[in-house]
Amino acid sequence: MPILGIVASQNRPRTFTVEYLVVAGGGGGGGMRLCVGNGGGGGGGYHTASAIGISPSINYSVRVGAGGARGTATVNGTNGVEAIFSTVTSAGGGGGASGNNNGSDGGSGGGSCNTGAGGAATPSGQGNAGGGSSGSVPALGGGGGGGAGAVGSAGTNSNGGNGGGGTASSISGSSVTYAGGGGGGSMGGTAGTASGGGGGGSNSAAASASSGIINRGGGGGGAGGNQGTCTNGEGAAGGSGVVILKYPDTLTITLGAGVTGTTPAASGGFKVTTITAAGIGNTVSWS
Repeated sequence: MPILGIVASQNRPRTFTVEYLVVAGGGGGGGMRLCVGNGGGGGGGYHTASAIGISPSINYSVRVGAGGARGTATVNGTNGVEAIFSTVTSAGGGGGASGNNNGSDGGSGGGSCNTGAGGAATPSGQGNAGGGSSGSVPALGGGGGGGAGAVGSAGTNSNGGNGGGGTASSISGSSVTYAGGGGGGSMGGTAGTASGGGGGGSNSAAASASSGIINRGGGGGGAGGNQGTCTNGEGAAGGSGVVILKYPDTLTITLGAGVTGTTPAASGGFKVTTITAAGIGNTVSWS
């Protein structure tokens, strides 16, 4: 009888299944637009499944996407970078809006700024849309970025919208929430908050927005400022993504050149490898 997770065949090489979590980098928060709050970055695209078929001694693509950079006065925060394992690709989170822009589309969409609209979650199924604005001028609160688990909240005439919640996974052995949206900034009101690895927004020129947490795929917080003097602070970068792989403990993973990861002692018949850095063209294999 084959070992759990191994499928034997006389006609082809044996295969096994890998459980995976693939989270892309979060989008950067919008930044430095005078007299309005800026949008929070969207959380990175989120993919998980209990099984994907893998063959030993074959190289499989792996990539861990970086978080997006914060925006400038008129340019949105940049989108996060995609994450890849084998045939699975998670899209980077959308950048938060600056100026009068809409939030950028991404794995989860970035939040809006002024009278703009929140970014869409695209491709569908990886996250949620970013929050919109109050729809009136002045819209002093930026929209929160979308998260893997919820839509970002809309900004109001006073306050920034909260980032959409992320999604929890226990693949690593403990429950961790990933891919939350960044909070929207505010001009002197209440800044939007964030969870699931996202960063909170700012509500004054002196208070910095918070960056997304490294290897959690959260969006960066949007910039805020001082309404009376019309001065702004800066938005924050999104957090980098992560790839986590769970497989039978009878196997040994080989991380290719350029791949950084850790594999704690096996537990319950499985090993879990957390990959925290991998670039274009990098691979993993098993034996």
